[in-house]
Order: sequence, then structure tokens, then C-alpha cells
Amino acid sequence: MDHTPLTRFCFVRHGETDWNRERRLQGQIDTPLNTTGQEQAQTLSQALTARALHFDVLYCSDLVRTRQTAIPIGQATGLDINLDPLLRERHYGNLQGLTYHEAGEVMPEAYRRHRNRDPHDVPEGGESLYAFHVRIQAFLERAVLEHPGQRLLVVTHGGVLDMVYRIVTGKPLTEPRDFPIPNAAFNWIIHHQGAWQLEKWADSEHLGGSLDELL
Repeated sequence: MDHTPLTRFCFVRHGETDWNRERRLQGQIDTPLNTTGQEQAQTLSQALTARALHFDVLYCSDLVRTRQTAIPIGQATGLDINLDPLLRERHYGNLQGLTYHEAGEVMPEAYRRHRNRDPHDVPEGGESLYAFHVRIQAFLERAVLEHPGQRLLVVTHGGVLDMVYRIVTGKPLTEPRDFPIPNAAFNWIIHHQGAWQLEKWADSEHLGGSLDELL
């Protein structure tokens, strides 16, 4: 029997950006939080304090919108922010910077492949869905090995959370997303005895409302 202790993760999507509101493919372009996103980052830190949630380590994507979200969290928890490029959003190649409508108009074939979720399609200059999945799997496996029995808070991106949900539940990469990933919500998973389990997803009780531009 695997006696690995229970390790709990709380994943948080960064606060809102203007590009979220415009339904624009951000990918790894370094866009900052907008005013709403900055307020959400503060609300997140206050919710952690109000709920008396304890964490042992704070991880964060190294892109600016996640760093801006993590700074008040680090201040509230007293944790150092560990930047990790494995937690970056997927690189969408030449689709980055376009709205979904624009992508369909100016790059219809590339956008069709994107929409069809072909795991091995590589957008020009970008990253396949399969490679993205492998990258997030690598972070999870490493985190479990390095932090057995601990509680981890991870500030990252919507696409990363999409991969986390699929890894934990077994939902295929090819299936459309039918689960919410709102900005600044809490998403809880655990790893115990060699298996993943979804604990609570899209917990947004601390927010007055939050954007999920794809649902």
C-alpha cells in the first residue's frame, strides 16, 4: 500500500485583466491586472485571513498578472513567493493577442484546430495541448515529491487550471471544457495514497462575481 501522506493544493487563477474581458488569447504575453483584478487580489488575501487558511508554501507563475495577484497573498500569509515557469499559461503561438473572433476571421484554419482541441497540434511558434499537459503534470508530480503532507497555494492561469482539472478527474484533453474557471476563485485538490481527488472547485464565495470568459 502507498503510505504517501495527504498533500492538499489550492489553485487560484489570477485576477481579471482587460484581455480577459475582451476575450483575447493572452497566452504568455505579459498582460497586467486591471482595476477589478487588483481588487480581486486584495479580496483573495482578505479571504485567506478571514477563513484562517494555513499554507506551507506559495507557488506562482512568473508572468506579471499572476505575480500581481500573489503579492498581497504573500503579504497576508507571510509566505515567500516561489516563481515557477512551469506554471505559465499555454503558449498559443501566433494566435496570442487576438480575440477569439479575430482569430476565427484572420487565421480560420489555425483557430479551427485550436477549437477542435487536437492534443498534438502545435500553433506556429507555440505549444501543443499535449506538451502543455505534460508540463503541468510535471509540476504536480514534483510538488507532491517535494512537499509531502503539506498545504500548497498556487497562483496560476485558466489554462493551467483546465489541465489540473483534467489530470485529477481523468477528463480527456479532446473534450470541450464544461466546468468553470473564474478569475480569483479557490480550487482545491488533494493527493493521497498515490491518487488525485477533486475536493472543491470554483469556490468564489469571497467574490461578488467573477469572470469566466469561455463559459
